[in-house]
Amino acid sequence: MTPYIAHELRERVAQEAQYRCGYCLTQSAAMGMPMEIDHLYPQSLGGSSQAENLWLACPQCNRNKGVHIDGPDPMSGRRVPLFNPRIQRWRDHFVWQQNGLYIAGISPSGRATVALLRMNNEWLLHGRQVWILAGVHPPLD
Repeated sequence: MTPYIAHELRERVAQEAQYRCGYCLTQSAAMGMPMEIDHLYPQSLGGSSQAENLWLACPQCNRNKGVHIDGPDPMSGRRVPLFNPRIQRWRDHFVWQQNGLYIAGISPSGRATVALLRMNNEWLLHGRQVWILAGVHPPLD
């Protein structure tokens, strides 16, 4: 069951996340639907609903992340922590390829996050193609 999170806290998290997914950087306006609140450390593992443990995620990334806090690095096979958008910088773990069409992980955590969250799935790739043509993707920061 999804916990109740006050509107004010949801809005604060959304503003801090610049209204985009903390993982794939999809913009809320481009999705045409609201983003979800992700518990970075899942409640089922003892995580809280305090601001420090919350971030914005698109439905695709949030569902694929589920209760995971780590995953296998496809390069080494070792389990590593997933990317944490609240405390880590996106560009230290990921790069855009082909003018923003694909996300590539450049660190063990980045690679594990791309793989586990399926950040280059066919639906996101199709959306990114449209957003690139419209000039609203990839984000400049």
